[in-house]
Amino acid sequence: MMREIIERASEDEDLSIALERAIESYMDSRVRVLSRYPYITELAKEVRRIKELSIERIEELIREAKDSMEENRMNVHIAEDAEKAREIVGDLVGTGKIVVKTKSITSDEINLRKFLQGRGNEVWETDLGELIVQWLDSKPMHFITPSINIRREKVAELIRRNIGENVDKDDIPGMTYAVRRFLRKKFIDAHVGISGANVIAANTGSIFIITNEGNGRLCTSLPEKHIVLAGVEKIVPSLHDAFKVSDVIMKYAGYSAASYLSVISGPSKTGDIEKKVVFGAHGPKEVDVVLLDNGRLRASRDERLREALYCLRCGSCQYLCPVFRLVGGYWGGDAYVGGIGILWNMIIGNYEEAKAQSLFCLGCHECELVCPMGIKTADIIREIKAEYMREMGLD
Repeated sequence: MMREIIERASEDEDLSIALERAIESYMDSRVRVLSRYPYITELAKEVRRIKELSIERIEELIREAKDSMEENRMNVHIAEDAEKAREIVGDLVGTGKIVVKTKSITSDEINLRKFLQGRGNEVWETDLGELIVQWLDSKPMHFITPSINIRREKVAELIRRNIGENVDKDDIPGMTYAVRRFLRKKFIDAHVGISGANVIAANTGSIFIITNEGNGRLCTSLPEKHIVLAGVEKIVPSLHDAFKVSDVIMKYAGYSAASYLSVISGPSKTGDIEKKVVFGAHGPKEVDVVLLDNGRLRASRDERLREALYCLRCGSCQYLCPVFRLVGGYWGGDAYVGGIGILWNMIIGNYEEAKAQSLFCLGCHECELVCPMGIKTADIIREIKAEYMREMGLD
């Protein structure tokens, strides 16, 4: 398995250069942000406690979030596994539709885009990095920067091939604006917008979405139907808690603040004519929320795997992992990459892949040192590795 991973990484000529640049940039951003906002380390500890409480009360919070959302005129669906989630979203979308998506690791977990395309829909990733990955028909390489391994020369070629615009390989703003022009019509024509959620407040039913590109707001406000797909571990007790989680996510991703923090608590509405509330004023007429289990409830009762449910998807651990620095997102799993990806593959049922890939963790604990939640990834992987070696008769 590791030989295949190394071979794939070695064939990716741009990977080591791209990773080196990205890691250097991330570390500079991290030092700058944590120095400017020293309170964030204490807030991260508080968020860890919020997540611990939330996972302990997860079934109660799911019920509370569902009740709050339904009170806000959102339709809530509970999906016990990936197949059920695809079925629910597929029925909500239908066929022959234009669909625009924000970046969502959870949608990658259930292979949603290809499923919807297989049902005759035109589906577009609208995050620039995710669109590059879609054009390449490859896999994301990092939680925050999915196309981290693609150099500008290749991006220029992809734009020429898929959009038909000739762009200078050294003109990165020009490439970005070409994609902007291409996606503008997709946003306007889209029948459905699909997003994930960075965090959900149970007491108000509010969905928090953090983006920088602005695509998230277009996906969730222009189409008449907005579908949210989110893992149940994203739910925290209160709106105040959700703001705290969002702040930690942004800071540990290397940003003072993301360009956009959207809080969505229902379909658009107006009461400006005789106080008669009408839904579907300018934004979506319908908001559907699909809350995905897919092993999360089982993991919440597992003393070992429960830790992984605290993950905020900030990507810090991936940048600092020496194995990730060597092979990038080729290690870990399809949707969830790096060391934390091994834990998440255990959660969602990809046991054999997770166990086999656990052998290559160095146990250096760099991931734990930079993780805002202090997730003991290396220790958990060591236990998975020991279990696998016993199964193989190698203990």
